[in-house]
Amino acid sequence: MIALPDFPWDRLAPYKELASAHPGGIVDLSVGTPVDPVPEVARSALAEAANSPGYPQTYGTARLREAAARWLRRRHGVTVDPAAVLPTIGSKELVAWLPTLLGVGPGQRVIFPELAYPTYDVGARLAGAEPYPADGLLALGPERAALVWVNSPSNPTGRVLPPEHLRKVVAWARERGAVVASDECYIELGWEERPVSILHPEVCGGSHEGLLAVHSLSKRSNLAGYRAGFIAGDPELVRRLLEIRKHAGMMVPAPVQAAMVAVLDDDRHAEEQRERYARRRAALRPALERAGWIIEHSVAGLYLWATNGTDCWEQVRALAERGILVAPGEFYGPAGRRYVRIAVTASDERIAAAVDRLK
Repeated sequence: MIALPDFPWDRLAPYKELASAHPGGIVDLSVGTPVDPVPEVARSALAEAANSPGYPQTYGTARLREAAARWLRRRHGVTVDPAAVLPTIGSKELVAWLPTLLGVGPGQRVIFPELAYPTYDVGARLAGAEPYPADGLLALGPERAALVWVNSPSNPTGRVLPPEHLRKVVAWARERGAVVASDECYIELGWEERPVSILHPEVCGGSHEGLLAVHSLSKRSNLAGYRAGFIAGDPELVRRLLEIRKHAGMMVPAPVQAAMVAVLDDDRHAEEQRERYARRRAALRPALERAGWIIEHSVAGLYLWATNGTDCWEQVRALAERGILVAPGEFYGPAGRRYVRIAVTASDERIAAAVDRLK
């Protein structure tokens, strides 16, 4: 049996019950699931492709790979060969299985940030590797690692890693033969700072060797329910991942692939969604600050990383008593024990209710 931690969200159930008892109903700012409509361009493309009786290709359609490559070039200044793009069943499954798919195993380390999405740790454990949280790679000295995760903008903190930091990570990994996987699911949601991809020439020197970028359409295009993502980067690594995923039957449904093409080619809906999040963030952040919370980092992404100086569970309870459910920082590592993560993904009406309750 693989030793895995308890599923963290199960521990939040009593606080969800408490928040739900509020006379005005719960304001759920915990998980960060999209609540706004799926774009019409996605729904139309999905419906038109609904008559898809055959098996889809693990590699995806050429149209999808080309759309992803166009989007990376148009929006992020990254040039990739469409052959080096591979659709995934959302991004979480890829994060969880990437160490295994790359052949990382016992006696090897998977490095990820000290404050991090829990699935990086879980993915290392599933592969039988050693999960190793570390923010400073230089502190590892001559130690070798098989895989290094970076996440910018960060979940949970909203921190953005500058190009010079990413360049150092790439250089460190290449000296040791490690793969760098960059989780870029929130890359289009920069607020005070603009995120940059690990595949940008300013970071990687024009070579994608040993580099993989993970992208999701869950937040950009409200496709969390479609499980729509992709990975791009080193052509040789993508080829290896494709061969294994073909054997394992990891296929994105054909109608979902059609919807992905539609949203990747359409920037208008993404800008409209970005404006919604910006509006909600602008309302919620000052309300929290007036109520005694300090917001740290949070210059990008969909979360406010907040603290009032007490234990994270005390903060969760204090907010749940006002009918507001948030995530304890402890979910993301020991360094988060005095923080909470607050999502801005609720509806305008629910955000307004939270603001009112924080007065």
